[in-house]
Amino acid sequence: MSRRALVTGAAAGLAAGIAAELVGAGFELVAITYRTTPPDRTLAAIRAAGAEATATRIDFLDDERTIASALDGLVRESGPFDTLVHAVGPLVVRRFERTTMAEYHEMFDGNVRSAVLCAHALLPSMRERGFGRLVFFGMNGASQTIPFTGFSLHQAAKSAVVAFARSLAMEEAGSGITVNVIEPGDIRQKSIDRARARELPAGTPRGRPGSYQDVADTVRFLVDADRDFITGAVIGVTGGLKGAAERNASDQ
Repeated sequence: MSRRALVTGAAAGLAAGIAAELVGAGFELVAITYRTTPPDRTLAAIRAAGAEATATRIDFLDDERTIASALDGLVRESGPFDTLVHAVGPLVVRRFERTTMAEYHEMFDGNVRSAVLCAHALLPSMRERGFGRLVFFGMNGASQTIPFTGFSLHQAAKSAVVAFARSLAMEEAGSGITVNVIEPGDIRQKSIDRARARELPAGTPRGRPGSYQDVADTVRFLVDADRDFITGAVIGVTGGLKGAAERNASDQ
């Protein structure tokens, strides 16, 4: 089966590493979206791994029609996609008393609305094909609404993403489409690989920081064609990190 994936927000960060790692799972084309960071490095990594690569500029904080139009054009030009890895998700860390309504819209438009718009754009062709894999990103503890100081808006938005994904998983299961969520832990150095991460200390129970490869491994597992019985799941990639005190959130 010819496979094509869309990875959003993959010009840098965790998503950049995930996009290149997907090639090893048998994808012939990996498309990415970017906002301001040039996508050249990610495109080169995907091509070096042996797949076609395309990049489309989409600002998921733009107005709804502009985003929907860009996604539709991307599907026409580079799709149909059988896999969506939706990694876009802006972050604001600030006590609620210091937040603004602009930041509220950034958190919910950038995290929740973006997920809904991507699903709207990609699901029709997946339903027609009878196969699809969607992976969304929460935040550590989002599925249980675990509170962290400074994360009121971000955690609320990520909890909404989890609720959306779980309901979508139930609705789409009969069409051969799985929908799952990954909750990364406190992965602050998003470009390091696992070998480098194992050399560094961190305040996780595992004793080391996470790496993009730790997250990419989970993505590859979930999007495999044989993973048709795992849907509606939330998987933490945290090194055992659970508590608010451990998270050591910035108190800004």
